[in-house]
Amino acid sequence: MLKSLTISLLLFCSAITTWSQPVDSLVKKSYRPTGIRLGTDIISLAKIPFSDEFDGWEVTADVDFYRYYLTVEVGNWEKSFVGESQSYFNSGNYYRLGADVNILLKDPDRNMVFLGLRYARSDFQEQLNYIDSDPVFGDIQQNLTNSNMSAGWGEVTAGLRVKIWKGLWMGYTARLKVAPGISTSGQFDTYDIPGYGLASKNAYWGFNYQVYYRFGW
Repeated sequence: MLKSLTISLLLFCSAITTWSQPVDSLVKKSYRPTGIRLGTDIISLAKIPFSDEFDGWEVTADVDFYRYYLTVEVGNWEKSFVGESQSYFNSGNYYRLGADVNILLKDPDRNMVFLGLRYARSDFQEQLNYIDSDPVFGDIQQNLTNSNMSAGWGEVTAGLRVKIWKGLWMGYTARLKVAPGISTSGQFDTYDIPGYGLASKNAYWGFNYQVYYRFGW
């Protein structure tokens, strides 16, 4: 939280000091890309040593076209829940494609306050194991598997990107995930979609705290 407030304050101060200057003298209006920014989600990596239920990673890349940024995000997601009489496991990969619009133009470092849209897709498999109690045969172990599953959804994003030092950038992305659709069927109703969350929810909030390195040309 402290890092986010510090970054937000730096961005605000930068915006105030440059607001009175002409836009053309700071950011030339050209749609020619000037570099690519590669990063990873710190929150996903931080969860791994502290959680027995989650394992995964996410990387992202974006390319600027003046105030528009073409964005690609790719990740891996594994979850497990183990109870006394049942257990659940899933694993899969996901990607998001979309674009962000920088609403902060009067900044020579190209710091960003942005809004964006994404289309996301996940390919995964999941397994459910549980004990079925039968009055005649007693307890029976049931094992159900959903293989070669796929799902898609849309996202609305907002956040910021701030230049920290030379090519090093940091920022965060808040995302509202909506309208999940599972395009394949399995032996049981999907519980958790990698990259999205609980399949029973029509809307889901997500948050990423990211570190980047920008390669300019």
